[in-house]
Amino acid sequence: MNAPAGVVMAARTPWFDLTECTGHRTVRWEGGERAGDAPMTLETFHDLASVTKVVATTTALIRLVSDRLVDLDAPLNTYVSRSYEAITVRDLLLHRGGLWEWWPLYIQADPPPPRYRPGRARHYSDLGFVMLGRIVAAVTGLSLDQAVAELVTGPLGLTSTTYARPAGPEVAMSALDDRVEMTMLDTGRPYPVPYRSSDFAGWRRGPVLGEVADGNAFHAFGGVSGHAGLFSTVPDLLAYGLAMSRYEEHDRLWRPEVVREFFATGPDAGQALGFRTYELRLWDETVTVLGHPGYVGCAVGFVPGRDIALALASNRLLVQGEPTPTDALWDDLLQATTQRSRTA
Repeated sequence: MNAPAGVVMAARTPWFDLTECTGHRTVRWEGGERAGDAPMTLETFHDLASVTKVVATTTALIRLVSDRLVDLDAPLNTYVSRSYEAITVRDLLLHRGGLWEWWPLYIQADPPPPRYRPGRARHYSDLGFVMLGRIVAAVTGLSLDQAVAELVTGPLGLTSTTYARPAGPEVAMSALDDRVEMTMLDTGRPYPVPYRSSDFAGWRRGPVLGEVADGNAFHAFGGVSGHAGLFSTVPDLLAYGLAMSRYEEHDRLWRPEVVREFFATGPDAGQALGFRTYELRLWDETVTVLGHPGYVGCAVGFVPGRDIALALASNRLLVQGEPTPTDALWDDLLQATTQRSRTA
């Protein structure tokens, strides 16, 4: 595995703070070798990729369910026009809706019929969160970016968290180009879609900087989708995590019992409503972290009721070979937090 050009790891707890910032936010290539360019800092903006699923979409739905504008057990066609009467909002949040995991919507705008029987098993799906983003927009009568600004980022004071493009100039490069999407199409892996890269003419051939790396988010949705599209900074991710950890203090925004329902582990290990779950060892106890990783190299997590927040940001895709997985970088942060807790 090839290490990212730059990494930021941070944890905030009642007993200690942990911050590590190394490497570079952008790179250039000299003689086939990667060379660091602009340094990574705590103020760097990052493409959150699938972290959008929790910071934007899931948190917006917590508010809408709290306001009784969305019913978790209502079929999707209650809120959107497509005929998905067998799939509920809860199914999509649990990744049990049966929809395809991924589909090139910039080639075929209409998603295909479900790939699996709804409610039977977990199949992680970007298309499910595309649909959940549409529900947020339909229920609020706003565009998704406006709805998230009014429901989430504004009330929580996340001034550096925005859709489609970073709010400031200091941004980490997301990817070398669109090669990941092109390879997925040309190999049919990991999803056997009936298209090839030659079926699309809009590929980005140079570095992706200040634009969303995800192909559907960028090419099909202008950078605004329920599954990807947010940019943010590590300080904002920590602020989000602390707010969710202290969810009972924010009862003007949501009903605490609704938040607890979202936080509860579902029928599949490691999956709550929208959130992934992880174990974190602190001294002589193990606590549950809720959060989510993103493909570009970011992740966020928090421990409900414990005033603990964690944030990871990296540009792991800026390599010529196999990049280090986001989950491996996240595990490094969890382990560093465990080690620090033993000496605090």
